[in-house]
Order: sequence, then C-alpha cells, then structure tokens
Amino acid sequence: MASLCFPFPPLLLLLLLFLSPTSTVAQKPNPNITLDASLIAHNRDSFWSSASGDFAFGFLRQSEGEDYLLAIWFNKIAHKTVVWSANRDKLAPEGSTVVLTTSGQLVLNDPVGNQIWAATFSATNHSVSYAALLDTGNFILATNNSKILWQSFDYPTDTILPSQILNKGNNLVAPYTETNYSSGRFQLAMQTDGNLMLYTRNFPTDLLSNSYWETNTVKFGFQLIFDLSGSIYLIAENKTIVNTLSSNNLTTQNFYQRAILEHDGVFRHYVYPKRGTGSNSSWAEAWSVSISIPSNICMEIGGGTVSGVCGFNSYCMLGNDQRPFCTCPPGFDLFDPNDVTKSCKPAFLSQSCDESFPETDNFGFVSMENTDWPYGDYGHFRPVTQDWCRKECLVDCYCAAAIFRDGNCWKKKFPLSFGRMNSSVGGIAFIKIRRDNSTLQSQNLDQNCRNKTKVVIGSVLLGSSSFLNILLLLLTLWIGFGFSKRESRAIRGDPFIFGVNLRAFSYEELNKATGGFTERLGSGAFATVYKGTLDFVENNLVAVKKLENIMSEGEREFKAEVSAIARTNHKNLVKLIGFCNEGEHRMLVYEFMENGSLADFLFRPSKPTWYSRIQLVWGVARGLSYLHEECSTQIIHCDIKPQNILLDGCFGAKIADFGLAKLLKKDQTQTMTAIRGTKGYVAPEWFRRLPITVKVDVYSFGILLLEMIGCRKNFELEAENEDEMILSDWVYDCMKERKMEKLIKNDEEAENDMKRVEKYVKIGIWCIQEEPSLRPSMKKVIQMLEGAVEVSTPPDPSSFISAI
Repeated sequence: MASLCFPFPPLLLLLLLFLSPTSTVAQKPNPNITLDASLIAHNRDSFWSSASGDFAFGFLRQSEGEDYLLAIWFNKIAHKTVVWSANRDKLAPEGSTVVLTTSGQLVLNDPVGNQIWAATFSATNHSVSYAALLDTGNFILATNNSKILWQSFDYPTDTILPSQILNKGNNLVAPYTETNYSSGRFQLAMQTDGNLMLYTRNFPTDLLSNSYWETNTVKFGFQLIFDLSGSIYLIAENKTIVNTLSSNNLTTQNFYQRAILEHDGVFRHYVYPKRGTGSNSSWAEAWSVSISIPSNICMEIGGGTVSGVCGFNSYCMLGNDQRPFCTCPPGFDLFDPNDVTKSCKPAFLSQSCDESFPETDNFGFVSMENTDWPYGDYGHFRPVTQDWCRKECLVDCYCAAAIFRDGNCWKKKFPLSFGRMNSSVGGIAFIKIRRDNSTLQSQNLDQNCRNKTKVVIGSVLLGSSSFLNILLLLLTLWIGFGFSKRESRAIRGDPFIFGVNLRAFSYEELNKATGGFTERLGSGAFATVYKGTLDFVENNLVAVKKLENIMSEGEREFKAEVSAIARTNHKNLVKLIGFCNEGEHRMLVYEFMENGSLADFLFRPSKPTWYSRIQLVWGVARGLSYLHEECSTQIIHCDIKPQNILLDGCFGAKIADFGLAKLLKKDQTQTMTAIRGTKGYVAPEWFRRLPITVKVDVYSFGILLLEMIGCRKNFELEAENEDEMILSDWVYDCMKERKMEKLIKNDEEAENDMKRVEKYVKIGIWCIQEEPSLRPSMKKVIQMLEGAVEVSTPPDPSSFISAI
C-alpha cells in the first residue's frame, strides 16, 4: 500500500465540496433544460449539449437493432464515446421520450407511455427547477438556487470522468461487448471496507464470483478520485492518498479523459487530444491508453464459478496491442461466431466410454505450448514422462486434455475453464481430438440413416407397381430437365467457375462499392487492390482485387485464384467473397484485413512482441498445412512472403494472393511449370527446372520464419557486417557458432525464451535445405513448432547439393 503521509490537495477539497449531492453548483449553469422539456428517440440527432458542446445527453441508436440508449457521450470527437447510460439493460424503442416533467421528475417513457427509467432522489423540501449537462459530463437536476438534487455522477455505469468521485458502496459494471452496453461480466467495486476490487460476475446474474485485482486498502480506502489534473487515486477519510492508480500529467485543459471498466475486464485510463491546443499537436486524434489494470488479465483470473476471461473450452492471450482476445483450440468451434465469450464446442463426437467399442485408435492430440486450463483437474500424476501423460489421457474416455509440465501430468475433463496462453505458463497442453478432425460424426450417422430411409422408401414404391415406377421415372425426368435449364442459365456467362459457391458481382456494383476505384491498398504485377464497402459484409469493408492488362497469363491467374480459394475454408486463409467476370473486367472480392500485411507489421521501426510473432508463425504454418494436406485438391501457393500474409482485426495471420497457385490432382505429387514467386523466397528447384512440389512453399516458409525470428528482411544491403547481408547464411553461421542471441539483439522477450528461439532457428534451416527431400512437410513443421516432434540440428542448407 502507498504511503499515508501525502497531504490532501486543497483544490481537491474544494472539488469534493462541489460534488457533494447537497452542495450548490459553484457557477450556476445556463438552465437551458427547463421544466416540460423533452427529447424523442428518432433517426435525427436528439440531444441536449453542455455549454461548451463537449458533451451531449440524449438518444443514441444502437447498431445491433432499432432501439435507443439514453446516454451521455463525448460530442466533439468523431466517435461518440458513451460515458454514462440510463437504460443500458432495457433499451428504448423508437418514439420513446425523455421528459423533465412540470413536477421536476426526469422520466423515460416508451411510445405508449410506460415508464422505462426515472431519475429518483430522496424527497426534500426543495423542488427541481431545471436540468443541465455540465462541461464535466455530469447531468444534474437542481433547484432554483442551484442546489443539486440528483446527478449522473452518483450513478456511474462503466465510466468515471475527471472531477468524478466513486464513493464507498458504488461500483462500475463493464459493458457486455464493445458495442453492446448492457451489463457485462466484470465489476469494479469501491467496497464499504475501503478496498477497491475487480470482480468477475456470475453472469447473467448480478452476483459476484471471485476478485482478480485489489488495492489492499481495507480500513484505509474511502473514495476513488479522478481529478482535473488527470490522476486517479484512492484517498483515506483523512484526505491522504493511499493508492495511486494512474498519474499521467496530462491535464483536462488539453485532453479529454475517461476511465472505463471495459468488456474484457480491464480498467483503462484513456486520453484524447483536444483540437486547437498547441501542446498536444503531435498526438493522433484517437483514444490512447494511459494505463491498464491489470496489465495481463489472461493470467489474473483463475477461480470462482465462471469460465475465466474467455468462455469454456476457449483460451485467452494478449494480442500485439496488449489487449486480451479469446480463441478456440484446434478442433473446436465457437458456439456463437459473433460472440467470442460464449465458449467453444468440440467439432467432433467425444470419445465413447463403451468398453466393447474402444476408440483409442480414433483419437490423437493437438499440442499447444505454454497453454493451460488450470483449476479444473481431476487427476494429477508425478513424476511421469510426456509420453506417459499422453497415453494416460488417450485411454481415459473422460479426459479432454492433459497438461504436462516439469514431470507433472494433469488430466482435464469438459468443460475446460480459465484457459490462457502465455510464455510464463510453460509446459505443453495436449488437446484430444478425433484423428480426422471431422465434424460431428453423429451428423454423418444421421445422414446415413436418412439415406437408408430414402432407399427403403424408394424400394417400396418401386416394387409396388409398374405404373408407379413409370410415374416416378417421368417425374424424375421432368425435375431433371428443370434443373438442367436452370444450371445452363447460371453458367452460360462463365462456364469455368461452374460449381463454385461465390457471389457474382457486376462491374457497376464494384465500381460503386469502391467509389470508382479510388482508395488503393496495394498493387502487383497483374493487379491492383482497392478498398470498398458492401452492406451485407461484416464491418461493411472489402478488398477488391482488380486484374489489369489481362493477357493469357492474367486470364490463367484469375481462373487459378478463383478455383483455388473458392474450394478452401480455413481461419488462416483470406476468405473470397465473390468475383466479377464481365467482359474485360475481372475482379476478386475478399474480406478486408484491418491490420495490413505481415511485411508492414514485421519490418516497422518498433519490433512486434516475440509472443505475437510466435502466434503468426503458427498461423501461417497451419494455413499452409491445410493447403498441402487437407484440401480435396492439393494446392501449392508458390508465392509465400510477408506481403502475402495479411493480418485480421486480432492480428491473426491469413494467407492471401493465390494468383500463382498451382493445383495438383489427387494422384499427382509434382508438376512442371515456369518460374513463379518472389526473389529471396523462391526455392532452388525453380532455377534448376526440376519438378515442383509442395516443398517450394516449405522453403518460402523457412525464409519467412527466419525473418520473423529477428524482424529483419532476407537480404539487407546496409547490414552492419557483410556476413549479415544474406539472412539465411548469417542465421546458419550463428547456429553453428552457438551465438543465436545475435539474431534477437535488444529483444528482451525473445532473449528470455532462448530455448524456443534456438528451436525455431533449427526448424527454419531445415525448411530451407536446397535438397527438397530434406525439407519437412508442413504437418511435421507444425509438430516441431508445438513440441510434439524433437528438432535435430540441421546440416548446412547447401551441403547436399555440394556433395553431388
């Protein structure tokens, strides 16, 4: 706990007097909200503003529906950031009204007059004369002599503002999501015992579960203060500071500020530069985080009756922006794709416990390093080996996963809870899934039953009479003729994409979507990519790839890309939404990737975290393994490089640009083709005119992996030493001389994970062996990355060729 000897600032004492519910306003605001004034919830702006215009009080339409939130928000910035709401758990229909009645009551009614919410206060000898929204963001009801009878600052939702106080017994409740302001799963409580604590809630009830952060100020804490200098601290009853949460020396004169308990359970202090203030001209016009409490919530929540930061069978990890995000382990899908907090479900039928039909041969494991679902063990064994731990879980039909760490083996059963992935966790998690990783086999069984039923019914009908047989035959021919006509109409314009389930756009649609192809995202040899908007797409944003100067090669590229991507479905591949093949216009419409390319992310001045790079390596590896081994038609990408790896909103890796893809038939393992790809990432066999296999992608991945280890390009003319110019040669020399720390110079996070760095260097060098047969498959690369397969020391990449 902080020292108790700090003097209480005199200014703060005045501030406390000003905020007391029975105090008078220091300077009477303009009573611009008079008795009988009202607002109606409709499409047009409907609000009352503060004198400066910084804040607004009124109705905001919610994006997820047609209902309205009665709220206070920042009104001078582009994004209307909500700081308080009256009806967060009971939205108002269109046509609802908020009125300051002639009797001085502030009431929210629905269109037929039923009360939704009202500002309640103790009956006094005074009556409300007016309402006002102060420039502090505080909405008040006051008497004619400016005595405050009710104020929004006394009833916070998820946010506190400068000059606001959180008294004992008050709390903040996080919103459910970023856009759903209803009460969520976390709470910040200023407790009556003086302790300030963060709790998980037994959602959807209001009951609290376990605390995951506290100030340890029992008997000392009295009020949480957010002062005008931008500091947030806890004071004792004698006005001394007992704990400082945030102190950034950015005054409210130059910056808008707010502190919010967000939907992910983190209490964050934000600042936003005010326009026209010279002292902050270097600040971007956006909310910047001053402090986050706790710094890594994924590791803090680990108890109680809830699932953790994320849902059951899910796990939490920090993204590059240090924000937590939830994801499912391999073999699992989200219950609700639109809500990552609603847990994950197995995408396969669980292991049977019927001893007469043992299923051990049907199951295997996916390995995940530094991952755990603690506090849900039903078996703990030590000392044991990793292999023993896997086998023990495999033969136990109740075992959903096993965790192995330092000779300890923990068995877990469904549902898995409090999942987290972090370098400090250590060990390895084994997730049990069906070997084919298929969808629920019960669905397949049901389908088989339905098919059998159809066969039986058909047999009965066909055997009943020859007349019925003839009737059925004529009916079949008539239906078939109808379908053939419909299909012929569907494919008449573009027969080569028959069978591809994509939306066909007209040129005019895409011209309008891109605003006449004005905002360019990037360009290549055959195409330029433009940003566009489509109403039916999530987030409304798309990337439109316009093929230009279409010659025979460009035509082949277009057909290859449509054919290749349309038949894929994997979270680490960019999704193709549709295409345009109208006359000379050939375009591809992809999902929009908010965070650009891996090249932009990796080679910027400030290095991405080591942990975020690890996740990206895994993502690219899984995407390539899918293309090589899980598609009905094996696909060789032929141009893996940082520019063709795009990053989604959570900085997840997605492989893009299949323009050079080469498809292999089921019985085909290699192909002959002209040189493709990008210099520096092209495998040697291209230049020797040897048959091309999936190993060319493995080579490119190896170069990419080495780049990601040290955040440097495969060739740097301005390297400090001549020996360091060619990355692959330098990396091999560092491995041979056992000086791999040189590759991650000034990268503290990677330096603390040298064992993994060394392993990844070895994997990268195995991938770039000049002899293709020495390179591992992408499936084996994944096993190496996850620790399921030991990684031996590789030879010099060119040693095999030199020996020939």
